[in-house]
Amino acid sequence: MIKLKQNFKLLLRVNLLTTVFFTSFRAQGQTTKLKDGNQQTIEKYQKPNVIIIYTDDQGSVDVNSYGAKDLVTPNMDYIVENGTSFTQFYASPVCSPSRASLLTGKTPQRAGLSGNAAPSSKQKKGLPGSEYTMAEMFKDAGYTTAHIGKWHLGDAPEMTPNAQGFDHSFGHMVGCIDNYSHFFYWSGPNRHDLYRNGKEVYYDGQFFPDLMATEATNFMEDNSKKPFFMYFAVNMPHYPYQGDAKWLSYYNDKSIPYPRNLYAAFISTLDDRIGVLLKKLDELGIQDNTIIVFQSDNGHSTEQRAHFGGGSSGRYRGAKQSLFEGGIRVPAAISWKNNIPKGQKRNQFAVNTDWMPTLAELCGIELDSKDMDGKSLVKIINNEAEKTKHTAGYCWQYQDMWVARKGQWKLLGNPRDTGKKIAKLKAKRWLVNLEKDPSEQINLASKYPTIVAELEHQYNNWFTHNNTHISTK
Repeated sequence: MIKLKQNFKLLLRVNLLTTVFFTSFRAQGQTTKLKDGNQQTIEKYQKPNVIIIYTDDQGSVDVNSYGAKDLVTPNMDYIVENGTSFTQFYASPVCSPSRASLLTGKTPQRAGLSGNAAPSSKQKKGLPGSEYTMAEMFKDAGYTTAHIGKWHLGDAPEMTPNAQGFDHSFGHMVGCIDNYSHFFYWSGPNRHDLYRNGKEVYYDGQFFPDLMATEATNFMEDNSKKPFFMYFAVNMPHYPYQGDAKWLSYYNDKSIPYPRNLYAAFISTLDDRIGVLLKKLDELGIQDNTIIVFQSDNGHSTEQRAHFGGGSSGRYRGAKQSLFEGGIRVPAAISWKNNIPKGQKRNQFAVNTDWMPTLAELCGIELDSKDMDGKSLVKIINNEAEKTKHTAGYCWQYQDMWVARKGQWKLLGNPRDTGKKIAKLKAKRWLVNLEKDPSEQINLASKYPTIVAELEHQYNNWFTHNNTHISTK
């Protein structure tokens, strides 16, 4: 049931519903630009479906089309190669903040979830029910909405998927589960965590990625004659690494070393399930009218539960839980046959907060995005010469670490490198020129004190606006 308790959220939804109502009476409707410069009118009955495939702890380069040489990822490559991909696309360094930003178009701090959601509904640490989500935007525009997979945005009643705009939900509420027992093994007592529309369900011994794929294809089939939005939040390749036996054998036969072999098997297992979705779209004859967004939520994990690695950030420093590039720079692409340029790369700086206004524009939804941190990427998608929409810069904060980015300059405060061995650097400020040093190895803070001061000022202003409580010391 959709929440209308907060006045701001109520006004936003009323405004959107009013806009959608009057838009339906326009003779030409909303238009989006095609790759050849022509215009396509999106009539009400032609609204595109939208699928967001949000992977979990996938490394910065862990798909072949992003540079991996040892992985089998034909389905992810298909999405990337048949759409427009981004080489400088960013998210948050851990799961929950990344998902909060995706679904609200705001920084995690402004969305009310700067760290991971608590695995207990009693703590009520998750995405506040007052936030207006992407699911609610699509629902208000006449779409049927579904969440399938990992949630990790709180399991208090007002924070659950069905309370946040999803008509249908299937998956687990906390950060990770065993894929066969569907239990959350973190701290005792261990508990079962698998729900469909708020009701606990049991599929003992059945592989969760297969359950997700089945749920997703059933949803698409049931809603193939009307516009739908599906948030396919897969829990792969997040630990525990439980890849298909055929892929474990494949990578072992290729002599891929541990723990890369375990991780790689899970990546290809993930890719197979994405292939199931693509096949169903073809079978239903709706692939041409379906927008697909593909993105990882953050960098690869080097935690103990992840065998201290397996994923790769390539030349980028850091990993999950770090604000170096390897923690926040992620593979990302968008495809829509005959509407979005095919096989194109965009080097402009972009962030996952940008997806909500981007999809609104592509789908003809006139969203009031003034309060959002995200910017529509449609002009960038259509024109490789277009400037980034974040010319004023962008900031991140996680725990006591923070980043201010503007142009090629990036300043890290209290940096920590989680790439190989977790280490907090002695330097309190780490300044890099990403254009010349994408690996962030050379600290230029002492050489360019004026730039350090400017970026500190940028961060302090952001800090005030975002109302965080983390020290800048």
